[in-house]
Amino acid sequence: MKDGERLTNVYFPVFLNLEGKLCVVIGGGKVGERKVLSLLQAKAFVKLISPEATPVLQKLAEEGQIIWEKRIYQTGDLEGAWLVVAATNDPSTQRSIYDEANAKRVFCNMVDVPEFCSFIVPSVVKRGSLTIAISTSGASPAVARRIRESLEMQFGPEYEIYLKLMENLRKQILELNLSPTEKEVKLHRLAMAPIPQYIRDRDLDLLKNIIEKEGLIFPSELFES
Repeated sequence: MKDGERLTNVYFPVFLNLEGKLCVVIGGGKVGERKVLSLLQAKAFVKLISPEATPVLQKLAEEGQIIWEKRIYQTGDLEGAWLVVAATNDPSTQRSIYDEANAKRVFCNMVDVPEFCSFIVPSVVKRGSLTIAISTSGASPAVARRIRESLEMQFGPEYEIYLKLMENLRKQILELNLSPTEKEVKLHRLAMAPIPQYIRDRDLDLLKNIIEKEGLIFPSELFES
């Protein structure tokens, strides 16, 4: 390696809307299972190509949640696909999948083979509507995992309710007969308030007072459980 040579690729961070889009997963082992489940969470239309599959994947196929073609990959399997995730250890198959993906302009992720990836999957912290994605661009997955674990502690389960609450308050503010500037001031003031802490500590009286001071209705239904 020459001095200054780049070890990792440069990626453009983006969140994809995969709802209803055909996503192909090649490989029916545990790794393939994880990829299928994450794609289903994104409401993608998933096709699995693999001679074998885990019990979980078999059940998903039986229930009609995914399409399972019980065979090895063959050229043409990416026709109409939006992206492909492949978990195979066969170098010739990896090359064929990547070449077809490139030819058809299909996003490709080859698990653990960065040179055959046009996208990578980040480490993720998920709290309801809040999604935090972490990537080291392949430099150190262990560091990405460490950062994720730290963020999971910083952004606890209360953030799921917090985002629901802020969505509710934003809708109320947008319906008020105020100038755009006045609305922006209210939104900023609420965003800067330590509301997650109040939710975590169940200090609902203080939270209610803050919201009502802004001329808004406290949505008590969000805290009934």
